[in-house]
Amino acid sequence: MNKGELIKAVGEKYNLDHEFAVEFVNSFFESIKQALVNGDRVEVRGFGSFAVKEYDGYTGRNPKTGIKVEVKPKKIPFFKTGRDFKNYLNRE
Repeated sequence: MNKGELIKAVGEKYNLDHEFAVEFVNSFFESIKQALVNGDRVEVRGFGSFAVKEYDGYTGRNPKTGIKVEVKPKKIPFFKTGRDFKNYLNRE
């Protein structure tokens, strides 16, 4: 399912105007992104949690050429599934 399909499904399930469904879904994702940018953790009970992992910079190596490369510090979004969601997927 992509974002457009999600918008359509939400609009149909709740009988929403297409533009309102678009705004709703975009607002939902924007809220999660903004919370992560602010350094907050986002938890959706029964589904999972989103957090940001920070990695320090390091000296790496290009595997093709063998040349050393400086890798800058970075932040990576991380999703951890909730227990209820794992159980649902595994039908426990």
